Amino acid sequence: MSDVRSGRLKVYLGAAPGVGKTYRMLDEGRRRAARGADVVVGFAECHGRRHTEAMLDGLEAVGRLSCSYRGGAFEEMDLGAVLDRRPQVAIVDEFAHSNVPGEGRNAKRWQDIETLLGAGIDVITALNIQHLESLNDVVEKITGVPQHETVPDEIVRRAAQIELVDMPPEGLRRRMAHGNIYTPEKIDAALANYFRPGNLTALRQLALLWTADRVDEALQEYRSQHGIGRVWETRERVVVALTGGPEGDTLVRRAARIADRSAGGDLLAVHVARSDALAAGVSHASLARQRRLVEDLGGSYHSVVGDDVATALVDFARAENATQLVLGTSRRGRLARFLTAPGTGETVTELSGDIDVHRVTHERSGRGTLLPSRRRTLSTARLIAGPVAGLVLPVLLTLALAQMRGTLNLTSEALLFLLAVVGVACIGGVASAVIASVTASLLLNYWFIPPIGAFTLSDPNALVALGVFVVVAAVVAAVVDRSLRLSRRSARTTAEAETMSSLAGSIVRGEATIPALLERTRETFGMESADLVDEPPDMPGLTVVPAGPGAWLALRGRTLSSSERRVLAAFAAHVGSAVERSRLAEAAAEVEPVKAADRLRTALLRAVGHDLRTPLAAGWAAVTSLRSQDVAFSEEDRDELLATADESMAKLNRLVENLLDLSRLEAGVLPLSLRATTLEEVLPMALADVPDVEVADLEAIPAVLADPPLLERVIANLAGNAARHTPRGRKVLVTASALAGRVELRVVDRGPGLPVDGRERLFEPFQRLGDTDNTTGLGLGLALARGLTEAMDGALSPEDTPGGGLTMVVSLPVAVHAREAAPTGQSTGGT
Repeated sequence: MSDVRSGRLKVYLGAAPGVGKTYRMLDEGRRRAARGADVVVGFAECHGRRHTEAMLDGLEAVGRLSCSYRGGAFEEMDLGAVLDRRPQVAIVDEFAHSNVPGEGRNAKRWQDIETLLGAGIDVITALNIQHLESLNDVVEKITGVPQHETVPDEIVRRAAQIELVDMPPEGLRRRMAHGNIYTPEKIDAALANYFRPGNLTALRQLALLWTADRVDEALQEYRSQHGIGRVWETRERVVVALTGGPEGDTLVRRAARIADRSAGGDLLAVHVARSDALAAGVSHASLARQRRLVEDLGGSYHSVVGDDVATALVDFARAENATQLVLGTSRRGRLARFLTAPGTGETVTELSGDIDVHRVTHERSGRGTLLPSRRRTLSTARLIAGPVAGLVLPVLLTLALAQMRGTLNLTSEALLFLLAVVGVACIGGVASAVIASVTASLLLNYWFIPPIGAFTLSDPNALVALGVFVVVAAVVAAVVDRSLRLSRRSARTTAEAETMSSLAGSIVRGEATIPALLERTRETFGMESADLVDEPPDMPGLTVVPAGPGAWLALRGRTLSSSERRVLAAFAAHVGSAVERSRLAEAAAEVEPVKAADRLRTALLRAVGHDLRTPLAAGWAAVTSLRSQDVAFSEEDRDELLATADESMAKLNRLVENLLDLSRLEAGVLPLSLRATTLEEVLPMALADVPDVEVADLEAIPAVLADPPLLERVIANLAGNAARHTPRGRKVLVTASALAGRVELRVVDRGPGLPVDGRERLFEPFQRLGDTDNTTGLGLGLALARGLTEAMDGALSPEDTPGGGLTMVVSLPVAVHAREAAPTGQSTGGT
């Protein structure tokens, strides 16, 4: 059988009742029908509004299903009739509606709509914003009215189209006052309560914002598919950069205020885990506190990996289509900023392009330490500045000391030159220190050691001075270089630990599904895509790491450094664990039927040990007594023993037949012979062994399409079960009704009933819930009755009996209706 194309769903979303959703829905149906589409109305609720009812003219409507519940009469959509009709487009109103309990296939109308979509039927439906699951509590706070009927947001988000039906509060209240929404007796109460201007304004904003989020998701998907990197300022999206410093709280609050200026603005906080300058001074406690603050303000927290902070921030902002980027001003002092290259703020501003950059002042601005205590690795600027300083700084010091000749002695002058050499060593490392020491020793020798104005390299003292300068400079530079390497290694380890901590936090918060982990990996490393593949692809531009047996993590984008690859390996291990958990879950799901079958066999053996042995023992004892030559039985005794043997064998035969039928049902090999069958044909035999049964008049009930012996077994099991639970002096009632191409047979008892949460267990084999006598029967009756009913394309469901008790409802197709719906060439059996 070929796969059926899933239908497309279109939702008309409104802020409140009366905005015109149903009218717009029916109007679209008329337009589609005029263009030649096969459109039917599965269910439309007009609420007596004449303009809306007029839109039904010219549209084919499927008959509704009449239902009774707790003494009331209701109408529901006939899902079976719509499926049998199989139109191209079905109009189904009230997406969040709850079906009458016990009626139809599903408890909710959105589940009915999913069934239609699965059958390849396009569906147009309508929904009010208060029925979305995520907004249910918000709407209750606004209006004071709890909403009991809701739809999961994910179901609505999967719609191919969502169209907002909007109306200003004043216009909606005018419609209400003119009687176009509710009947006159309800208008005053509605205007004074639910339809107050404040309520309608708040609901309208909720609808607009939710729809904007859905549109934004579609826009992001479109930008990703088409590789669009430019910022589209469709909504304010503010990114705030956090370093873990004490200024983070100030930045988050400032960014939140910027985002709040635009309704629907998004707040995103990002921390770059890295191993160079700004990684120093990171407080993980501060980051954790700032993360909670961001989430409390309605924002989201993100962590990315990158040695170049400015590039990582701008890349993240562009990937999120951010419109504004908030940074703190530098904590470095003026001297540090003067001696080094432009900081992160300046670089971000240069790279930002069409993203607005806000540099926020704070109490720590300009109060950081000098460069050497902050830097962990030699930047390009330091590699250039070091040798230059090694040549220029001694010359400048020489010029200054020459002007002060006679003020300082040679020892002080030598110490000042040594201090300059140490400073150059701190800036430029070993090579710069050697250059500075040679330059300084030569200048000191020429200008300050007698004879002044001449080199005295032959003098041992001069050679010792030069050697001391070189050794001190080399030692200081080596110590600084080692400190920088250790600091860099520590910082890299800290950054890696921070990134893994962020990943662990995501897993703890329930984001450990494979798609969530892949998205977290892509975002963290700033890649274009992250996919899980079975074999490593041989394609340029891909970074591939193993993620467990038979699984590889493939990332497309920039080239990763060795330190980033180590972190990526840890991410891949988490992805591999998720893959393994998924495989184990699949294996467990495959094992579950085996476990269920084992439980079934265990229950069967326990039940058989008593329930089959009892009639067998009774029959065996009666036959043995009759065959005994030692006792002379009277005719009356012989008849009683024969009756006992006959009754025992009949019970044993029924039990064996039930077991065999149940096993055939589970194996799918139960033979069926469906034909037109009247209830009068099967009821006498089915109820022959059940005492105290009252049967309603069934003459007007049409014949059903069923297998007569199997239907007889179903009714017998249900009636026998009802008789066991009906008190003495009360009768079991059997009645039936016909509606929308189906016949519903009801077997009503007046027993204690059954709680709703125990009704599914009612149909499990070897269950005898609520039996007053658990000494007889295997508990197969209801399980077998449901299986046989479903095998005949019927349904068996329980419902409450008004006044107390339980009613079992058998729903079967009418014989003529079933024949008309059967495809050409398919036999329905019988005559």
